[in-house]
Amino acid sequence: MIVGLLHPGEMGSALGTALLQNGHEIVWASAGRSEETARRAAPFRDVGTPAEVAEASAVIVSVCPPHAARNVAASVAGFEGIYVDANAVSPATAREIAGVDGGIIGPPPRDGSTTRLYLSGLDASQVAALFEGTAVEPRVLSDEVGTASAMKVAFAAWSKGTAAMLLTIHRLAQAEGVDEPLLGEWREWHPELLEDLARAGRAAEQKGWRWVGEMEEIADTFAAAGLPDGFHRAAAEVFRASPQPGSS
Repeated sequence: MIVGLLHPGEMGSALGTALLQNGHEIVWASAGRSEETARRAAPFRDVGTPAEVAEASAVIVSVCPPHAARNVAASVAGFEGIYVDANAVSPATAREIAGVDGGIIGPPPRDGSTTRLYLSGLDASQVAALFEGTAVEPRVLSDEVGTASAMKVAFAAWSKGTAAMLLTIHRLAQAEGVDEPLLGEWREWHPELLEDLARAGRAAEQKGWRWVGEMEEIADTFAAAGLPDGFHRAAAEVFRASPQPGSS
């Protein structure tokens, strides 16, 4: 099957490679993309533009920063195949985009990694079949668009939300000059927090900027459920301070 990929960043290109290894042909669009993206997409066939991707493909998979999910979907408006939005968006955004709803949990898929692709929507089982036997473990949740995104939101609300909280607590301790005593208490009472803090710092440095939109989508989901949304709006502000690509 010919599968279109919009746009092959680190996660998207890894998904594309998994599909390629499963015997599918992967096409992508180089128009407007960076040289770094082109290097990641080297194993795939470049057809030039999103419109050409839509023309060539039976399935399109979108993996992009969540703030761009709507625009990426709009770039292939009129596509008549199966559109998979595998972005970290709210259930409401997933329903707006429609197609098959996807939520990725885990690192970019490689041998030995645990990467799950939660799927929901009427064509979710067809999408799951594309990944069978690869480093990506597909899990179909329901035939309702939004369910997979809800799963992703619930998972990331903890994993990335607590990362933002740890970073903020440590910055407060540094500002008040009590970071060393605090780390000492954590070392005694909660030693796992030291590695969690180090991991959160590395992740925020490398890709925290990508998580701003995700935190906002999570906050919108909490608000829609009548729950406090301030936790993750604050987390968005923490990650907004992360380095941007190309910044020094």
